[in-house]
Parts: sequence; structure tokens; C-alpha cells
Amino acid sequence: MRLGLLASGRGSNVDAILTAIDLGRLDAQATLLICDRPAGAMEVAEHHAVPAALMPRRDYPDRLTQQTAMRDALLAADVDFLALAGFAAILEPVVVDAFEGRILNIHPSLLPSFAGTVAPEPQAAALRAGVKLAGCTVHVVTNEVDAGPIVAQAAVPVLPADTVESLAARILVEEHRLYPRVLSWFAEGRVSINDAIATVAPEG
Repeated sequence: MRLGLLASGRGSNVDAILTAIDLGRLDAQATLLICDRPAGAMEVAEHHAVPAALMPRRDYPDRLTQQTAMRDALLAADVDFLALAGFAAILEPVVVDAFEGRILNIHPSLLPSFAGTVAPEPQAAALRAGVKLAGCTVHVVTNEVDAGPIVAQAAVPVLPADTVESLAARILVEEHRLYPRVLSWFAEGRVSINDAIATVAPEG
């Protein structure tokens, strides 16, 4: 797997993925990280010796032009699979269609609940709704936001004393565990998708 990553923030999921590669738990080569704003993820990529590019929205006339340039950079790096790791923008079809069925995202809720926003809003929405379980979801990215096939989820209890920050922190621990694992399933060819339902074949 020649893996590309898109990020907008501090890069904790980027670090989890690249660490899994370094430790041999994920059979992949990270060929390019792209950030759409100055972000800690750039430093994470440098630490792991992964090429990184900053392509901020302000440098382009519109988001479509920006994301077309991102797509072209990913293709030039021979990326064949794409992981969104805290990427705050909605992907344009020009990117989704270029990597159809080969883009994953991790969302900080148990989809389909609390879809369509980025952290910390899903965690805040979970607290407002009074749910007893929250968590994260790894799903295939499609042109419908947060609606692609669900590959895996991890749940955490919502505690009576939880704040948005404390709930988000516990969910993040699960994100770091789950995301590299799901990527390894794709690298091993164990995931099949039929009628928008993802199935993971047993190991071996």
C-alpha cells in the first residue's frame, strides 16, 4: 500500500498510523502527507521522514482548484490509498472519484449518529443528546459526507461527569488503536464491500 494522508490539525492520528508502519504493524509506505493549513501534522511527518506539503486554501482561487492540486500531488507521489487523519475540509468529487473505494476517514462518533461535523462538535452533540455510548467510526469516503460504508467502530462509555474534552480524549485513544488496524486490513486485502456493506475476512 502506497499511502497518502490528509490532515488539518496536530497530527495525532497521523502519528499513530506512521508509528504502526515503523513498527511493522501496517504493511504500507507513506509517500506523502498534505496539510491544508499550517499544522502539527507537518512536524509529525518530518519526525517519521515522510514527505509533506502545505497547500492552504488561501493559495488557490477556490476549493475545487485547491483540491485538484492536492489530487495531482497525490497521484504524482504514486499514492494508491488515502487516509484522512483529522482533515477538516469536505473532499470534492475530483479527489473522491480519483481514489474511489480507496479513501478512509475516522469520525469521532458512532455513525450514522452525529455525522456531518468535525471535532469537537460530534462529541459535544453526544453529550447534548444524553447517549450512554460514544466512540469513533472508520468508514470509506464517498461523495456523501460521513455516509460511506462503515468498516469498524469502537465504543466508549459516556460518564456522568464527562466534558467535551474528557470524552474526546477517551475517544481519541480508541481512534489511535482502530485506524492503523483498519488500514492494515485493507493493505492485506481483507475488506470487501457489497451493497454499501463492508465485510472483513478473518485473518489468515
